[in-house]
Amino acid sequence: MVVQRVFGLGRRALLVAALGVLLASCGYSGDGLRGNVRIDGSSTAYPIAEAVAEEFSKVERGVRVDVGFSGTGGGLEKFCRGEIHVANASRPITEREVQTCADKGITDILELQVAIDALTVVVHPSNDWAQCLTTRQVHDIFRHGGYTNWSQVDPSYPDRQITGYAPGTDSGTFDYFVEAMIKGVDETAFHRGDFTASEDDNILAQGVANDTNAIGYFGFAYFVEVGQDLNAVAIDDGHGCIAPSFEVARSGEYTPLSRPLLIYTRESLLAEDEAVRTLVQFYIESSDELVPEVGYVTMPEDVHQAQVAKIAPFLP
Repeated sequence: MVVQRVFGLGRRALLVAALGVLLASCGYSGDGLRGNVRIDGSSTAYPIAEAVAEEFSKVERGVRVDVGFSGTGGGLEKFCRGEIHVANASRPITEREVQTCADKGITDILELQVAIDALTVVVHPSNDWAQCLTTRQVHDIFRHGGYTNWSQVDPSYPDRQITGYAPGTDSGTFDYFVEAMIKGVDETAFHRGDFTASEDDNILAQGVANDTNAIGYFGFAYFVEVGQDLNAVAIDDGHGCIAPSFEVARSGEYTPLSRPLLIYTRESLLAEDEAVRTLVQFYIESSDELVPEVGYVTMPEDVHQAQVAKIAPFLP
């Protein structure tokens, strides 16, 4: 399945108009607020943060928003050291990371969901055999000591060596894949280390696009961006082959590779730093407009309202 997404002028105009109404109704100042907000973390969630920063800067011109992407683990390390105000994450914070933060005096962590992603397994467009793989087959390709030849995955597949591409170990995408597809199938297994690894999705996509026998994985939004060069593999979790899409990610049908995208900040920052508070408010309240614009899936309304409720005590 090849997916492409094109945004026309009409859609962009509607987005701008919708954000204009949102900003006016929520009381963003446009002039008086000053400050600097630092965001870092997940490369998967980076497009959302980048879009938020771009639109926010149009209405809060006195606030500088710096966005980086050192990976979920790298971003949370910076967050625990107090170097950034907001950490993007493509998996939940771990107990170990919570303790690291606590050791640094950071105990008021607030988790907020901003979107849904559908982690996507991809192959070369000329690969006409692996159009659907079971979770067990994906596991056996990416586990330590796993398959090295496509014919091992299925005897009907060609006798060709498998080449693989995967996110680096600092990536939340890597962590989520390990939990869902490696440990989720066999808790004693480990992700293999002999495939090409990179924190840069572009390197992974180019690697698969240039090799007929390659397989890799990354976030759905990046697949949407480069969809003409790759095929998405449908996943069979025991309920038939399900290809990644906005609809099945939101409905929960795309298991086990549908996941929440998160941000982490501190309650004390929301209470004391107006620039951070206003940016986080904008992050949550503009998600329905900005998240689909960059290729991710919006949250169901009840989940979205739960995030609004989390920040409500800190708003004026």
